[in-house]
Amino acid sequence: MTRVAVFAAVDLEARSLARLLGLTRVAESDWPHYRAGALELVCVGPRACELDLRASRVAPPALVVSAGVCGALSPDLTEGDLVVPAIVVGPTGASYTTAEVGSLRRAGRLVTVGEVVATPDAKARLWVETSALACDMESAAILEWARARGVPAAVIRAVSDTAEHGVPADLAAVVEPDGRVRTIRAVRAVLARPRAFADALTLRSGTTVALKSVARALGRLARQ
Repeated sequence: MTRVAVFAAVDLEARSLARLLGLTRVAESDWPHYRAGALELVCVGPRACELDLRASRVAPPALVVSAGVCGALSPDLTEGDLVVPAIVVGPTGASYTTAEVGSLRRAGRLVTVGEVVATPDAKARLWVETSALACDMESAAILEWARARGVPAAVIRAVSDTAEHGVPADLAAVVEPDGRVRTIRAVRAVLARPRAFADALTLRSGTTVALKSVARALGRLARQ
């Protein structure tokens, strides 16, 4: 059985993927950490800022996977579309080639950014500049972590927000550095900007569809 360490950014992503995959919470962990069979899933925070600490509690894997949602840059992508890039480009321009992941077809590139891409115009600029299909904030750091340890790594993401929709900064700010969502910040965002509630519902719906796609792909990977 090939041991696979799956790293997700946000508590919500980790909990949802664990539920969809039937993973069990690791009781002795103070953060979202789940395990069953070949898969071990850990929340490592936005920008993977908790990766070093939390990955130290994971059994040595044969494969690392950066999993969760991503923002589409290509206008051809729709909510829930799977993004399994062959290349990941980091914020500094460093490039990483991803590993083969079973029967999942790798294609194109994903760009890891340092800040949330908040508007469709910003997404369009990033698409022209990088030719990337989509963007996230963690995959380059996760692939660098795996490279330093000689472990092959892949990216399995799905689109939560299309090229026509960004992630407003006030909604992005409700996520703590450790990956937890602060409800009080979400309430304040809605009260301060009436459109925020509709934006939050749209993003939540897209995230739900995206995580179902990622869970199906991870499930296939675990069975191979």
